[in-house]
Amino acid sequence: MVEKKALSVSNVKHTYDNNDFILKGVDLTVEKGEIVSLLGPSGSGKTTLLRLIAGLENLKFGSINIKGTEVASVKSFIPTHKRNVGLVVQERVLFPHITVLKNVIFGIKANKNEKITRGMEILKLFKIDKYANHYPSKLSSGEQQRVAIARAIAPNPRILLMDEPFGNLDEKLRIELRLETKKIIKENNITSIIVTHDIEDAKSISDKIIKIENGKIIEEIINQNI
Repeated sequence: MVEKKALSVSNVKHTYDNNDFILKGVDLTVEKGEIVSLLGPSGSGKTTLLRLIAGLENLKFGSINIKGTEVASVKSFIPTHKRNVGLVVQERVLFPHITVLKNVIFGIKANKNEKITRGMEILKLFKIDKYANHYPSKLSSGEQQRVAIARAIAPNPRILLMDEPFGNLDEKLRIELRLETKKIIKENNITSIIVTHDIEDAKSISDKIIKIENGKIIEEIINQNI
């Protein structure tokens, strides 16, 4: 039996005002376990595409399939919480009133002991297990970003979607977190899409780089640096 593509995006167009199109007929295929970067300048449409895949925007033109299931088209829409996607947004949104561990296990569907075991496993992978019972406000920006990525990975999502996950970090932390994240994603065979404007982010973590400008894919590059 041939395994279905992890993600298939077909002729996706998008507009917010029914006038100017932000996406202008995007076609994209992502294989199981592949890490793909959407690379482009601000306003190119890359974050809009990520939000459509996540189910945070209603699709008006085209279709999106995740592992063979149509999750969005003109006729169908499966909400975000039923798509089994992990999401890391730029704002680094953590729940401030609960501990790091409770943040990480929030989306896991299992009994309490299994949740805790899985949560601690992920925290150890990101080297932040010692902060399990701390509140997010007590962590540095780099530690908070580790928690955000750990929380997205913990439920074993079909696809991990990350929007500028290494932004707003100093260079040393940025390099360190890129390497950690790539290692964990590859070891867990998680299909991942990363939005970035930074070529070094894209080159250091991706199997494939998709260049987007003015709402169109202008180039697909198989990364030779990995």
